[in-house]
Amino acid sequence: MKSNKNRNIVDATAGLGYDSFILASLGAEVTLIERSEKMYKILQNGFDEGVSFGGGIKNIINRMNLLFGDSKDVLPKLSPEVIMIDTMYKDRKKTALVKNNMRLVREIVGPDSDYIELLKVALNCAKNRVVLKQPRYADPIEEIRKCSHQILGKTIRYDVFMTN
Repeated sequence: MKSNKNRNIVDATAGLGYDSFILASLGAEVTLIERSEKMYKILQNGFDEGVSFGGGIKNIINRMNLLFGDSKDVLPKLSPEVIMIDTMYKDRKKTALVKNNMRLVREIVGPDSDYIELLKVALNCAKNRVVLKQPRYADPIEEIRKCSHQILGKTIRYDVFMTN
């Protein structure tokens, strides 16, 4: 988020909006796209409640724009600098259950079986980069070119694909 670069971000898999809220709190203009009608309504309700709190929360939410639709159809109509994709994690090597909120999201939105097609669309639409959030030890996606670089966390990694 340095030097006012890459501040126009599309979260192509909005989910509960955590990542988007953090990016907006850092000053980015974030467009969230959600294709599950139920999840979209949950997010919209959260936005409305957040705005009613006023103050800093309202300012952050005012930098967020929620769209309903399939990102594969919506992305070509936008011209984002950065597209972020956070897929539903399939294979878990751990035996512990995922957190309650993520189990709820999985129950609402269902499987994420078309994420490779979404990634291909994103790579064609992003002006600067596509960021794919995955478990740290996830296998590379064979159908997609190798990422430009990775940012590693304790349990997740961000595969960054430069497009310019």
